[in-house]
Amino acid sequence: MATITDVAQAAGVSISTVSYALSGKRSIAASTRQRIMRAIDELEYEPNAGARMLAGARTNILALSAPLGPDGHLPTHMRFVTSVVEAARAHDYDVLLLATDDEVSGIRRAASRSLIDGVVIMGVATVDERVPLVRRLGLPSAFIGVPPGIDDMSCIDLDFDRAGRDAVAMLADAGHKAIGVIGHPHSYVDRDTNFIRRFTHGFDEECRARGVRTATQWPEIGRSGGQQAYDLLREQLPDMTALVFHCNEPIVEGALRRISELGLSIPGDLSVLAACASYAADELETPLSAIPLPLDEMCHSAVENALALVDALGHPKVTLIAPTYLDRGSIAAPKPAAHPA
Repeated sequence: MATITDVAQAAGVSISTVSYALSGKRSIAASTRQRIMRAIDELEYEPNAGARMLAGARTNILALSAPLGPDGHLPTHMRFVTSVVEAARAHDYDVLLLATDDEVSGIRRAASRSLIDGVVIMGVATVDERVPLVRRLGLPSAFIGVPPGIDDMSCIDLDFDRAGRDAVAMLADAGHKAIGVIGHPHSYVDRDTNFIRRFTHGFDEECRARGVRTATQWPEIGRSGGQQAYDLLREQLPDMTALVFHCNEPIVEGALRRISELGLSIPGDLSVLAACASYAADELETPLSAIPLPLDEMCHSAVENALALVDALGHPKVTLIAPTYLDRGSIAAPKPAAHPA
């Protein structure tokens, strides 16, 4: 790992000049600063953020590591971004959005240039490269999401495992024995997005425990994806009497449109639950009972956790928010099976 001495040698300056460039405590020539920053990038130097803060360097800027891939749903993404910005503003902090596909380089660049006091991290993978990075940097950090086995970081999230179990329990208690699921794009699964893994684990475990048959479709974002996913579920699970949405609203809207086209009623012909919904499920054309995603609570708590670490007032902690259920009348007992005359 590169040291400040390596950076000084590569840039042809003294160690103190590198320190001044990072801390901003003294003005230096623009050409000299450029050489130092170029050397930092080339050597991938990672100055310790904790040491800088002990020296009194504050920027009143939090970074938000929020990469948006081609399969992302921008409205949902921006709800998270907006909520983090609102929470930071309440503490007189600005937010630097790091949205590149490379989840590591943005944090490294911002920290090496002393641009930020800490970072809030979202879009967490089960194995996430940002975990060892912020450890090495000594950077105050808060995750919206819970990487497994992490007990030395501040993390907050919905208890997705419990939400998956609760979704099955509510439908099974109503008498449903065949439950279909329309999930996020399969690319989320391919990159091992952590909340998908946790929800699916809880859902599948509860199905096995209750003897419930299930099948899942992972459509691409968009209304046509939702329509196709519902048709495929009917083929996979012909006796399906209940449907769980664990996806973004364009997919939900497409599936609901297909259900209406087929002349099926909710909940008369099909019970429907919106699980971990980041959208207002009561504002859909057919209002849905839901386990809502406590998005604002998660984002505001993450900012509070990060700033507590910046101020050395708190200790890292992992918080799982218990799921809640909003009944909007879209779940009922299944129709009795028709018997031949």
